[in-house]
Parts: sequence; C-alpha cells; structure tokens
Amino acid sequence: MSNPIKKLLGQTAVYGLSSIVGRLLNYLLVPLYTHAQYGFKDPADYGVVSELYAWVAFLVVFLTFGMETAFFRFLQDKEDKDKVFLNGFLTVIGVNVLFFSTLLFFNQNIADLLLFSDHNEYIILLGAIVCIDAITALPLAKLRAENKAIQFAGIQFSSIFVNVALNVFLMVFVFDPSRPEEGVLFILFSNLIASLVKPVLLYRHFLNLRLNFDFQLAKEMSIYAIPLVIAGFAGIINETLDRILLKHILYDGSTEVSLKFAEAQVGIYSACYKLAMLVTILLQAYRYAAEPFFFAQMKNQEKNKVYAKVMNFFVATVCLVFLVVSLNIDFFKLFIRSEAYYVGLPVVPILLLANVFLGIYYNQSIWYKLSGQTKFGAYIAIAGASLTVIINLIFIPLYGFMASAWATLIVYAFQMVVSYKLGQKYYPIKYNLRKFGLYLGVALFFYFITRMLDIQGSMGKLFVHNALILLYIAMVYSFEKSSFKKV
Repeated sequence: MSNPIKKLLGQTAVYGLSSIVGRLLNYLLVPLYTHAQYGFKDPADYGVVSELYAWVAFLVVFLTFGMETAFFRFLQDKEDKDKVFLNGFLTVIGVNVLFFSTLLFFNQNIADLLLFSDHNEYIILLGAIVCIDAITALPLAKLRAENKAIQFAGIQFSSIFVNVALNVFLMVFVFDPSRPEEGVLFILFSNLIASLVKPVLLYRHFLNLRLNFDFQLAKEMSIYAIPLVIAGFAGIINETLDRILLKHILYDGSTEVSLKFAEAQVGIYSACYKLAMLVTILLQAYRYAAEPFFFAQMKNQEKNKVYAKVMNFFVATVCLVFLVVSLNIDFFKLFIRSEAYYVGLPVVPILLLANVFLGIYYNQSIWYKLSGQTKFGAYIAIAGASLTVIINLIFIPLYGFMASAWATLIVYAFQMVVSYKLGQKYYPIKYNLRKFGLYLGVALFFYFITRMLDIQGSMGKLFVHNALILLYIAMVYSFEKSSFKKV
C-alpha cells in the first residue's frame, strides 16, 4: 500500500505553496507597514490595523459556521457527495447574508463600540471581506476533499498576490504618512479586492448552485458543526483577544493621548507577534492537508499508528521552527523596520513556544472530530478562552503585553494537556510521549543554553546558534527516517 505519511507530506507541501509562500509574502508586508517613510511612523496607527484584523479572525470562524469540518465528516457517510456540499454551502450563504444585512444597519453603532466612531467605513469594508472569505471557504474545502491541491493553491496564491501587489502600490506610491487613516483604508481595500479574486476563480461552484435544500441533512450537519463553531470561536479568543483587550484595558477613557498609548502597545505587540507567526504559517499549511487526510484514514485498520507517526514528525518540525526563529532573533527582527517596535521582542520566544503547543493541541484534536464528540472540543476551547480572559484582565494593567504573551503560552499548554487526557479516555491513540518529551526538551535546552552563554560577537553567535540547530536536525533525522517506510 502507498505510504500515508508521504502522501500527507506531499499534500502539505502543495498546500504550503499557497499558504506558506503566500503568508510569507504577507509577512514581508510588516517591513512596509513599520517603515518610517512608507508605512506607519507611529505604532499606534499600526495598532489600529492589528485590532481590525483581530476582529476578522473572530468573524471568519462564526461565518463559516463549522461547515468545512462538517463537510469532510459527512462525505464519509453520505452517498450523495454533491448534496452534502450543496447543503453546507447554502447554510453558509444564509448565515452571511443575514450577518451583512445586520451590519449595514448597525455599522455606526458597532464603530462607536469599538472606538472607531469617525471611521464606520472600516466596519463595512471589514464585514464585506469576511463575508466573501467565509462564502468561498466551502468551495475551497471541496477542492481539498477532491485532492485538487494544485488548483486550491493557485486560487489562494492568486488572491494573496493581488493583496500584496495592491498593498505595495498603494502604500509606496499613493499613501501619505501624514494621513494614517488613509493607510488603513488602503490595506482594507487591497484585502477586499484580493478576496473577490476567489469567487471569480470559483465561479463554477456559484453557477451550479441549486436551491435544493435538505433541511434534515442541514440540521444534522449543523448539530455536528455548532460545537466546532463554539470551539473555534473560543480558540480565536485565545489567539487574538489579547490585542483587543490591550487597547480597551490600557485606555483609561479620558484623553486622546491615552488612546494613542493603548493603540501603540497593540501595534508593538502585534508587530513582534508576527515574528512568532512562522510556526502558525506552517500549521496553517499542515491543517489544510491534515483534516481531509485524517478523515480519509478512518477505515484504515492501522490508522492510530499513522496518527502517532504523524504526531512525531509534527512535533519535531514545529520545535525546529521554534529554534530557528528564537536563536536567530537578531536577524528576524530586521523585518520590523522601526526600532520603536523592538521593545516588544521579549514576547517572541514565549509566543513561539505557545504556538508549538497550539499545533500539538490541534493535531490531538482529531480524536473528538473522528469520534463525533465535538462537544469536547467546545468544552476545552471554552475553558481555555475563560483562562485567557481572566489572565489578561488581571495582569495587563500590571505587565502590559507581556501578560498577554504569557497568557497565550499558559492557555495553549493547558489545552494540549487536557485534550490529551480526554483523548486517551474516549478515543485512545498511543502517542510516543518519549519522543515528544525528547524533541521539546532538547529544543528548550538548546534555547536556554544560548541564553546562558550570551555570546557577544555577532558572527560567533550566528555560528554557535545555527550549529545547535543543525545538531537538532541530525537528531530528528536519526529518529524519524524510519517513518518514511510503509506503515
């Protein structure tokens, strides 16, 4: 039989063409946004952009309504695959039409609530972007289910290319830094046009749309999906609520200076958070390939062995990314073009490790999706979200964005452990905890060794740090080369 590990890696590589390469192009916009000449001179202005996109993350989870995962799950049981897609697609369209109609009526009220009273146009543009992205999510999921990875990658990459190209043109040649609100509008406008690229390239799915709605099937899919929506929503609280809370907690409600300070803290934290995003970028590409792959293994008698091997390789990879970025922070910080943001660099290793835990948690979460017990995903995410809110509310007034970074690490570690314990009870998968501990332990050991050495010379530091990274790669290879044999 073919090697499922190689198949997963191959699909991850293709999906990564759009996700990793595309996200890296977006990643390269950070130097533009933080550039003194072409971008936002004041971190507070970049903080506005960061907060707006924090809300995007919340809305996309809600507006896709968990139908991507429900679609993959019901494909395994239903003979009429097109009917499953159609009902999921119509459900998502209905949710988004209702949402955007409401937004058009109450956009000024929402702008007032978010402290953007003079810019309700931000709210309308943001709503249009998330609705388009949510509606195109299921046709893209269908491509993934049909293993049309190259077509999927082409559509995603086209959208990202348009976004990056418009950002560069508008920010470099049109934007006036003395009017930062124009820069925010240019960024949103670029994203809107880029989002519209996807439905244009997916036009066949819209032309073939039929109003043949099966309420019973839609109900079954919704019952399966709603706990995932809750889990996803709570998960986004863990990922992005800190940027929203930073502004609203640090702003004392009295002066414009106080609001600018709060937005500046958001801008600094968000820019430095980008340096920790390489783990997240890898995770996104992996998730595109992993979810349909895991469901496709349901009928494989040795599926648990496959899942365990995948986990070994995954943990080793994300720990490697942690080392590459944290041990070369002097290089990666150059992506932020203004030293005004460097005060936030201490959060980077904390957030890198947090995202390692997030990736492991996501990999484990397949147990409740395969078993149909998605309610546990909601329980875990709600507990994590509650912990996120509590830690941030208590400690942001004392420690600012450092509290947010530590909250992220604590919550993801908590969710990882709880998910493992519950998974072993309800859907046991025998993971190799010794390898897990070894890979994570060695990565942390190498990191703390470099902190203790505190080598001053830049060339000496570069040599020692990257020699440790190569040593780590050699160790992982010696343990994992057998994983490429047939399972």
